[in-house]
Amino acid sequence: MPIQEVEKIWMNGKLVKWHDAKIHVLTHALHYGSGVFEGIRCYNTVKGPAVFRLRDHIDRLFDSARLYFMEIPYSREEIISACKEVIRANKLKECYIRPIAYRGYGEMGLNPLNCPVDIAIAVWPWGAYLGEEGLKKGIRVKTSTFQRISSNVIPPIAKATGQYINSILGKLESLHAGYDEAIMLDYRGFVSEGPGENLFIVKKGLIYTPPSNASILIGITRNSVITIARELGYEVIERDITKNELYLADEVFFTGTAAEITPIREIDGYQIGNPGEVTKSIQQKFFKIIKGEDERYMEWLDFL
Repeated sequence: MPIQEVEKIWMNGKLVKWHDAKIHVLTHALHYGSGVFEGIRCYNTVKGPAVFRLRDHIDRLFDSARLYFMEIPYSREEIISACKEVIRANKLKECYIRPIAYRGYGEMGLNPLNCPVDIAIAVWPWGAYLGEEGLKKGIRVKTSTFQRISSNVIPPIAKATGQYINSILGKLESLHAGYDEAIMLDYRGFVSEGPGENLFIVKKGLIYTPPSNASILIGITRNSVITIARELGYEVIERDITKNELYLADEVFFTGTAAEITPIREIDGYQIGNPGEVTKSIQQKFFKIIKGEDERYMEWLDFL
């Protein structure tokens, strides 16, 4: 989906013009993927624009940086304020937010500790990541032959730039085969997640999702869905899931900041619910919450 340009980007404490937000070609992160980032959404609620679970996302940004020995030169509160500032500066009511901390220009080589840590926050309008039609009717998915990274290779719990080359390979494989998205397995052969989404299945009224040891990113939307599902009276079980269980599931859906809650209607040629009632009930509740229509979840909304 093409990026829709806006006026300003926040870089290292200052708002700069969109086309002036540049880095040097010898920036360390460009060569070695030494950066961490977040994907966040701002929604136009009934009470005005609000960022969904902003503090949780920034906490994860700092956790990712810690795993890569990166010292972010701003406090969490300063980054939170900067996210709001750049949204206001661009006069947006709804947008996608991309904070990124990366090793900048200074030295080359595998020891990045002497490189500066630069920060940028960009925002732009962005619709449904997997398509509006996908949100309503579900998408077609292929199990990837590329294995999801394991914690003994690269920490999957971190949201780091370089490790997403693994996700890109899974995504491209599925697109070349005529599918919308991929499902990746972990190093043991159990279901892990999509290239950029967590995964849930429904079987006989019970909801299952892969556990943290299945090489998943601990998603903010994943956590939100578990909370919502339990409030709706569903039992949610975190356990290992086999590929065959995907094929025999009553319903399957992806979750993520970009994907939101996207039903899956086909996996490797096997037809799944289109979408099922459990998926629809959680999806409806989620969209009600992000629009500010449920007072019990107002704490998840950070108003500008």
